[in-house]
Amino acid sequence: MSEKIAVRTTAAPAPAHTFSQGVRKGPFVQVSGQGPVDPATSDYLYPGDVAAQTTRTLENVRAIVEASGARFDDVMMLRVYLTRREDFAAMNEAYGKFVEAHTEGGVLPSRTTVFTGLPREEMLVEIDAFAVTTD
Repeated sequence: MSEKIAVRTTAAPAPAHTFSQGVRKGPFVQVSGQGPVDPATSDYLYPGDVAAQTTRTLENVRAIVEASGARFDDVMMLRVYLTRREDFAAMNEAYGKFVEAHTEGGVLPSRTTVFTGLPREEMLVEIDAFAVTTD
């Protein structure tokens, strides 16, 4: 049986609470919800700009996926949490550009989008991920 290990990287923000950036067990990788945070400063970036926040958030997700030994192309599912319904189109456009640029072979990850409140007022988006790798 595979050991469960915490995934840690300085290329993504440190967790603010009692959870891991990600967890890997065997080929399975779960990335905790990420937001538009600069890993170096812990500052929340791009207030009011959901497209820029989406791209920064996906960069953080990708950093954790890669720190686990997987590739972004190994991502099976992304869950997007938005605070405002009117931000969907801008988020979707930024999301699509990022995911298509980092996915090989034309098979995009599955996705769920939920409208909800988030822990910080400046957060317009949060994204988590599930990946499966053969590495």
